[in-house]
Amino acid sequence: MAANMSRSCRQYLLHLAQDNLDFRLPEIESLLALGRKSFNTNVNFKETAPFWCLDGLCEEDVKAVMARSVCAKSAYELWGHGRTHSELKTSLLKFPTENMRPFMHQHSTYRINVYTFNKTLEFADRIKRIDAMEYLPFEGTVSLKSPQHVFCLLEDYGTDPNNIPEDPEYVYFGRWIADGQRELIQSHSVKNRHFIGNTSMDAGLSFIMANHAKVKQNDVVFDPFVGTGSLLVACSQFGAYVFGTDIDYNIIHGKGRSCRKNQKWRGPDENIRANLRQYGTEKLYLDVMLSDASKPVWRKTALFDAIITDPPYGIRESTRRTGSHKDMKPGDAVYAESHVPVSQAYHLSDIFKDLLSFSAHHLVLGGRLVYWLPVYRPDYSEEIVPLHPCLQLISNCEQVLSSHTSRRLITMEKVKEPEDMDNQAHLLDPRFSPYEGHNAFRQKYFSGLKKRDTKEDGTSEVNGQ
Repeated sequence: MAANMSRSCRQYLLHLAQDNLDFRLPEIESLLALGRKSFNTNVNFKETAPFWCLDGLCEEDVKAVMARSVCAKSAYELWGHGRTHSELKTSLLKFPTENMRPFMHQHSTYRINVYTFNKTLEFADRIKRIDAMEYLPFEGTVSLKSPQHVFCLLEDYGTDPNNIPEDPEYVYFGRWIADGQRELIQSHSVKNRHFIGNTSMDAGLSFIMANHAKVKQNDVVFDPFVGTGSLLVACSQFGAYVFGTDIDYNIIHGKGRSCRKNQKWRGPDENIRANLRQYGTEKLYLDVMLSDASKPVWRKTALFDAIITDPPYGIRESTRRTGSHKDMKPGDAVYAESHVPVSQAYHLSDIFKDLLSFSAHHLVLGGRLVYWLPVYRPDYSEEIVPLHPCLQLISNCEQVLSSHTSRRLITMEKVKEPEDMDNQAHLLDPRFSPYEGHNAFRQKYFSGLKKRDTKEDGTSEVNGQ
């Protein structure tokens, strides 16, 4: 009983990267949900802070999160913490000795690291920090190269680089458990990818989307606006089978002009499949298909464990669909055999309405939809986020693109199967199609860009689709 109580009282410390701040909590929660776990936050928890103290988890839970997370750098079993080193010492002396003993006995080897956030310490000061912890009952041998156990003293000097305090705002000490998967961002960088386009998704954000969607081994993941397949690359890294569609013939077949510097045309093997081959996940590639997202070809049944996509916004990629100059009656399901399709505008409100309806029909129960929603910030409110009676909103994270535009990463989970009344509600109830007024996103984007360029007498990079 005592051992169980001791285990339940343990806390864990996450050291998080200070980018994509809005995405970190949903990522951690989603990864814990993969193991049907949740967590309680306790000491010094702020969503924008570099360190989070977590309760209610075991070491296996933490390791499972770190095996996937690209937002977290490292995780520690927290032995002590405090606002000062004196408080830290008091806290450490209260930590159960039986929990320390397996890692500090005389036959063990160890190393103590000192990490400071927002401040650089001289080497001599780091040594002083370590020497001051002589009150801890270490009996093993120091090994700097290959220790059995690694411990870390972490000092938090706040987040303001222009006002760094003399003393840390908070200090922690713990046993290192695992590192996150930050190296995936570098190893899968778009700069080194075989097949890219003008709007290829950043590697870090691609992995974050896969984690928000709870993508796991043997899942089937679909991207209806697949582009150059960045999201398929990320999902296959986590063991999912991947499939995608796009209306752009050249993208699907890897033809046409190259977007690389000093290269006019794409090479013979520049395609999505080659990207997965580059990262050793070609066996998880199902296929890609030329298809219009407004006219899905699938039978209405649950096919996908996750749908992850970045629809075009009309900035660097046009929002188009196939259609006809002839008026069609609402009951007409197909065109005549002799029909020659023409390209038509595909309004953003229609894109998201179709996407949510498609997801409601084709996701398995409990499956997730993760997509980007572009917004004009002065007009934004939570009420404009599209809804569907079969999909529950899980998280809504902002990535700022400029002073006046951003895009929101929307994560939704299928909670029930669609019925006829649900479809009617989705089409008729204004709560389920609130994005109508944002079809002018492109005009507002460039309007704001021109105003800023006129004011600053400079140019600005277009960041968005």
